[in-house]
Amino acid sequence: MELRQHLLGEEHPDFARGLNNLAEVYKSQGRYSEAEPLLLQALELRRHLLGESHPDFILSLNNLAILYYFQVRYSEAEPLLLQALELRRHLLGEEHPFVAQSLNNLAHFYYSQKRFSEAEALHLQALELRQRLLGESHPDVASSLNNLALLYTSQERYSEAETRFLQALELIQRLLGKEHPLFAISLNNLGSLYDSQERYSEAEPLYQQALALRQRLLGESHPDVATSLNNLAGLYKSQRRYTEAEPLYLQALEILEQRLGANHLKTITCRENLANLRDRPT
Repeated sequence: MELRQHLLGEEHPDFARGLNNLAEVYKSQGRYSEAEPLLLQALELRRHLLGESHPDFILSLNNLAILYYFQVRYSEAEPLLLQALELRRHLLGEEHPFVAQSLNNLAHFYYSQKRFSEAEALHLQALELRQRLLGESHPDVASSLNNLALLYTSQERYSEAETRFLQALELIQRLLGKEHPLFAISLNNLGSLYDSQERYSEAEPLYQQALALRQRLLGESHPDVATSLNNLAGLYKSQRRYTEAEPLYLQALEILEQRLGANHLKTITCRENLANLRDRPT
């Protein structure tokens, strides 16, 4: 970054690209507070140099919105997601993969707020668009299948969810292999489905595999590792395997406090899970 800044100066699109790329690295590591100022700087630089109808400006809007979504800052994320979708439709038309991406991101947002009917319509639209534009065998199609399955799980539409989770898992394994973060996400999601149905013997190895893969690919202190630890602890708690659950909750809580802060929703939820475990009737 310093070399690029020295050679190009701060008033150059490539410098904005460098800011954005560094921010994405920080975001992938769960270093959200470090990513935000870089994304804001890249957004304003692209607005100034390229204008609000340029694809790179829209990309910056999208990336900043996703960061806010990860931080559960929903009131800040929604207008950015809507703006990105509208700009992409205006610039690219309805038949473009980036429009499908924006539909998918907005659907995620509605899902997080339990606005399920709005989320389902957008997920189905994104899936159909991706299948038509990209073909049936594409990682983005697998992502849409995964997202739709998560929605169905939340609605207790378990048979529909399982079908789509299995389709996504097979597709990701075939296209990206078993050493990829998306494969870990699919394993975790399928495990969560089985967990919610009390199919514990099927859920446990999936949770364990996802945890090991995330630790290997992302490092021991990534928020996604904490998610896997929390999920596995919850499964053990459901089976009254309390001595196995507690250290996993403690590990997850330490990661979340360090990476996301004590007041983040995920941190609070994990802390409550640990407290409920400790306060159980004996």
